[in-house]
Amino acid sequence: MRKILIVDDDQKTRELLKTYLEKNQYEVILSHDGESFLAALAAQADGLCLVILDVMLPDTDGFMLCRQVRQRSNVPIIMLTASSDETDRIVGLELGADDYIAKPYSPRELLARIKAILRRSAVEAPAARYYRFVGFTLDLTERKVLDSDGAQVALTGLDFQLLKYFVEHPGIVLDRGLLCEETRGRDVGPTDRSLDVQVSRLRLRLNDDGKQPALIKTVRGAGYVFSADVSVSSV
Repeated sequence: MRKILIVDDDQKTRELLKTYLEKNQYEVILSHDGESFLAALAAQADGLCLVILDVMLPDTDGFMLCRQVRQRSNVPIIMLTASSDETDRIVGLELGADDYIAKPYSPRELLARIKAILRRSAVEAPAARYYRFVGFTLDLTERKVLDSDGAQVALTGLDFQLLKYFVEHPGIVLDRGLLCEETRGRDVGPTDRSLDVQVSRLRLRLNDDGKQPALIKTVRGAGYVFSADVSVSSV
């Protein structure tokens, strides 16, 4: 799961962000001042996908922390500030921040900024091409899935997109709204069963028993989980 480190001296803000981002499948580590942030950064540096820095902190400021992060890592940085002064934004960007958000802001806006930064980072990094699971191989470049005999599995574009999201998040319970938003660009109402029909079709294509599925399991009241072990490679 993608891991984000947040430092903010306001407890309500920290808890709000943690709750919202965890619902969107991020692991969140919280710190309340510069000292606790640097300790968490040292302990978690290799596993972080992004850092969020509040500019105003009780024992230091976000600019100082931004400078220290950049001395250690290229992890993406978003800075938060209550100031409308353009100078703060420019200073943060010159110190190596990737984006800047002025308070007040909505968690949804922050999430959009996070996704945009991580998409850019993924483009810059060597991309994984193959996802392998229980004999199947999903090829991102050619957008196809092969079975253990090398035969192509017949999937629609939506089926492929759904399976892609599953294999990218194995072992994580994914709610129906998130799956629809990621694969179709929209949420669904509680009476809309189109996703459930699509999951059933995908199970059939993967020879996953609909009554007792082993790959795509239903988590009652929560969503679905892809339970297979997945290996990722570029070749």
